[in-house]
Amino acid sequence: MTPFLKAITQQIRANDPYGTYRNWSDELLLKPYVVSKAQKREISVEGEVDPITKGRILAFYRAIAHRIEEETGLLCQVVIDLSHEGFGWALVFSSRLLVVSRTLRDAQRFGFDSLEKLEIEGDKLIQTAIGLANRFPEVGKL
Repeated sequence: MTPFLKAITQQIRANDPYGTYRNWSDELLLKPYVVSKAQKREISVEGEVDPITKGRILAFYRAIAHRIEEETGLLCQVVIDLSHEGFGWALVFSSRLLVVSRTLRDAQRFGFDSLEKLEIEGDKLIQTAIGLANRFPEVGKL
């Protein structure tokens, strides 16, 4: 398992107040992140975003922040601004440096075709953020 996927499972377990996921396998914890195109079509975008889906989105971006912290040594904060309709932003800050900025659309359908795609997307965001942090280290340390 890659460091990024391991970071997601750590975030899920860290935000589990009752210890429900303590004995679950990593694969079982990551399974909800895999949503096929057919499954996405079946998910209605009408109405509120499910709190469990919001938690998955938050764990995904917190795992990205965790990996950035490990690679750069800079403390990162995650901000998710999501409307009830499923539109919003996911931001990862390091001090005053914005290292990740993603627009969220149809958050009800958040997921990836496979674990490989999940890993690729996460690693792409992490590498871009590390590049920004290395390019502007003085801003990240303000």
